[in-house]
Amino acid sequence: MRRSKLSALARSITLFASVAAPCLAQAADLLPPLPPEPLPPPVEIGGGWYLRGDIGVGAASYDKVVTTLKSGSLPSSYEINQKNMGDQFFAGGGVGYQFNNFLRGDITGEYRGGSRFSFVEKFDLPYPNGVPAKGIDYDQGNLSSVVTMANGYIDLGTWYGVTPFIGGGIGAAFHSVSGFNDTGAGSAAGGFGIAPTKHTTSLAWAGMAGIGYNVTPNLKLEIGYRYLDLGHAGTGVVTCFNSSDCSGASYKLKDITSHDVRIGMRWLLGGVAAPIIAEYHPEPGPLVRKY
Repeated sequence: MRRSKLSALARSITLFASVAAPCLAQAADLLPPLPPEPLPPPVEIGGGWYLRGDIGVGAASYDKVVTTLKSGSLPSSYEINQKNMGDQFFAGGGVGYQFNNFLRGDITGEYRGGSRFSFVEKFDLPYPNGVPAKGIDYDQGNLSSVVTMANGYIDLGTWYGVTPFIGGGIGAAFHSVSGFNDTGAGSAAGGFGIAPTKHTTSLAWAGMAGIGYNVTPNLKLEIGYRYLDLGHAGTGVVTCFNSSDCSGASYKLKDITSHDVRIGMRWLLGGVAAPIIAEYHPEPGPLVRKY
């Protein structure tokens, strides 16, 4: 009797397994495939390096003129008036690096030219009869410069593709004063002198502000203002003509500054390469025999 019960139980288990196995296999076929593996991160090409180019115009001026004589001394009545300097045009370029969304820096070089400066010297000269007379010299020359700067900028955020920024720079100005001459008038009428070209190197620094616009993801247009301090520049020693009294004067233009408006472009060398996406082919499910 007991053996017959065990035999019936075994037949029941066998029957249940034969019915359940196809159902379980069919349920396995209905499970969704495994999700694909996450994509690799984008690959950055070129880093944050960029090239830049700028053009602009500057309203230049200088604060004072220092006169030096090879011999003799300046009259007590000596003074300089009517200091003037023409506008400068400039063009330059450089290379820089974008460290993050807010901080970048670059090294630039530019040529500045088109600036003609002038000033007037006035002094009293005694005549033999004791009546003083006014001597006048009209002085003028050309100033051109090559300026190299290391600059840093802080970008203040981007709205609708527009990024305001502020910045500063420090470097050197290599000045060339050419075509300098003076012409006498008043009691110095008939006098004329010229000086050879003189090269001077001076410290330069700048403060900047402006806006940038994203023309494309890798091309930026910049419009900005820059205050540029160019230091000082000097003339050669003047050689006089038509005058027996020539003290061999030279002149130094001090505190040369310029208020610049410039337009520039920045081309970002860096970019993002599309990740390589492997095709996903889910493995076929197990073959199941249907009953």
